[in-house]
Amino acid sequence: MSTPADVGKPAEAGVVTAGPTTSERLTSLMPVLALLGLVVALSVADPDFMSRSSLTAVVDAAAPLAVLAAGATLVVLCGGIDLSIAALASLSSVLLALWMPGLDGLAWPTVVAVAAAAGALQGAAHVFLRIPSFIVTLGGLSIFSSIALVVSGAATVPVVDDSSIVWGFTRIFRLVPSAALVAVVVVAVLALIIKFTPLDSAIRATGYSEAAARLAGIPVDLVKIGAFCVSGACAGLAAVLLVARTFSGGPTLADSLLLPAVAAIVVGGTAITGGHGSVWRTLVGALVVTLLRVGLSLVGVSAAYESILYGAIIVVAVALTLDRSKVLVVK
Repeated sequence: MSTPADVGKPAEAGVVTAGPTTSERLTSLMPVLALLGLVVALSVADPDFMSRSSLTAVVDAAAPLAVLAAGATLVVLCGGIDLSIAALASLSSVLLALWMPGLDGLAWPTVVAVAAAAGALQGAAHVFLRIPSFIVTLGGLSIFSSIALVVSGAATVPVVDDSSIVWGFTRIFRLVPSAALVAVVVVAVLALIIKFTPLDSAIRATGYSEAAARLAGIPVDLVKIGAFCVSGACAGLAAVLLVARTFSGGPTLADSLLLPAVAAIVVGGTAITGGHGSVWRTLVGALVVTLLRVGLSLVGVSAAYESILYGAIIVVAVALTLDRSKVLVVK
């Protein structure tokens, strides 16, 4: 029997210490294996897929999705869900297109700040009103979509001068898509901040067991509101990348990205129950989802079937990543 003095001592020789299980190791490798498998399959289906132009188009298309999903990953790690990200991105695109003539270079930072505030407001409603995040963000989805329709007049808002956001859709050294670089920088910044600050343990503890986290003195409410705030900011930034690409804002511009974003999160191995996962995995998940869409078009499958594929991916990915030790009763 161990004594209090034994706590914290290294394990004796021959004693097996706790570590990642085989299933956990496989789960962490599955996104990368899936990505490599897709690249090989698409290369066989179309030898031109490995050309510079094709690869550039893929990572360029994945960038807004990766930014959108990276922010929402923090909410999922905290044990919540943000269903409003796509609608908020669409609203942000409309606001950006409307504000650019007057604010010029300040338009896109203002839009990102407004989107962050909208996310924080949802987080506050979830925390202080004790409303499930699913319900709060489902309501937010409807509210943001309606506001976007009203302020845009239910029409696309063209951008006359995109010089202040041209950085969102250009080529660095005529090779690297700037949008892809933005996505990598966003993911890297979030990952580094989480890893080298107390946020890492705070977010994971909140996701694993909110009650235990509160007993440990972790400011759970602030952590959750912060996660929603970052999710909103990323939705705003994703809108900037979309507007830079399409030269316009639209009330439904990003609506089709909700299912792919959720799929990217769970395909990346982030547990929908919270506490396990990372934004780097979500980046890989975004590439997998984008490659799947490319693969469908290569083999001649209609885009109308994409939602069916995303739905199946989400169900399978959740089944593989669900921590059933935390969910004793499935409702």
